[in-house]
Order: sequence, then C-alpha cells, then structure tokens
Amino acid sequence: MEELSRISEEIKTCKKCPLALSRTNTVPGDGDPCNGIVFIGEAPGRNEDIQGKPFVGAAGAFLTELISMAGLRREEVYITNVVKCRPPNNRDPREEEISACLPFLTRQLSVIQPVLIVTLGRHSTRTIFRLQGVNVESITSVRGKIYNFRFPWGECKVFPTLHPAAALYNPQMRKVLEEDFTNLGKILSGKNTQSTLDSFF
Repeated sequence: MEELSRISEEIKTCKKCPLALSRTNTVPGDGDPCNGIVFIGEAPGRNEDIQGKPFVGAAGAFLTELISMAGLRREEVYITNVVKCRPPNNRDPREEEISACLPFLTRQLSVIQPVLIVTLGRHSTRTIFRLQGVNVESITSVRGKIYNFRFPWGECKVFPTLHPAAALYNPQMRKVLEEDFTNLGKILSGKNTQSTLDSFF
C-alpha cells in the first residue's frame, strides 16, 4: 500500500522524541496489510533495532509459533509496535514516547482498516483500549477475550494477550499465551483467512 510506505518514510525521519537520538533503525511495521489482521507489540528490541523489522528476535520466533497455533501464517498478517524506535536497554516505552508515536499507529490502522487487532502486552493493550475511552488496569484482567470496538474505519474485534517476551523465561506465561492463541484459532477455525474475515460480523 502506497500510503503505508509514505508513513514508513515519515517514521524514518521522525525526531519527535529522544528515542531518535539512540536508534539504529526505525521499525515501522512488516507483513501483509491486506488481510485485515494486525498484531501490535510495544516497542522494538535490540534485534529489531538492528534489522528495522518487528519481532525478529527470540520473542519474534515465539510469536511466529503462536500465530501458527491460531491457524495463520506470519506472512498473512501485519505486525507493528506502538513505539517505532527502540527504548534504551529495552526499557518500557514512556508515555511521552507513546504519545509521540501514536499518530503514526492510528494512521497505519486507518489505512489497513483491520477487522481484527491482536494487542501484545500491556502498553499495546492500554493504547488501543484508550482510543475507545477505556482504561485497562491490568493486562491479565482483559487477556484472551474478544472485544468489539468501533473505530473511525468501522467495526473491529480486539484480542488482547501477553507480550511473547514475557514467556521466554516463564513457562507459566508461555502456557497462558499458548492457551490464548489456541482460543484465537478456534474463533477463526473452519474457514480460510479471507472468508473468516469477510464473515466476522
């Protein structure tokens, strides 16, 4: 999509927050924007900063596994983050960094017009829910369920879950994520991706 490419070029030259000073590469997003499914993480890590692509490290490999568990292929979905530059030492993104990047994310979503958004982690979940005027205190209180929201482009289902990085050294969290993505697969099961999305509502 031409407009997505334009947004990516703007992100590459963005200097709206101090993360521009420490980044190696910006990480606008990657994948197929045409199937109506978007995964949103929190911020790039070290490997993402080096390669300029989202979820390419260990957490990314696990995310690819999880997407398969839902009956999808990674190439079929679009993957991005709330914040497009790596915070130093992989710390959590700050509110001012999220605010600076939010217009890029909302523009990406307006172009893609997803019918399903999967939010990965608390910052992503809080950001998307906040767009609906809903405050999320804890990711564990909302994860693993489908929420029906209306965005400017139309109706969209939102499926919050944990960030894959949370499971790398925590078997219990891994089990929770696998359970969530298995449930997501059940929601999408029995049809190919396109027909599932066409009949989602």
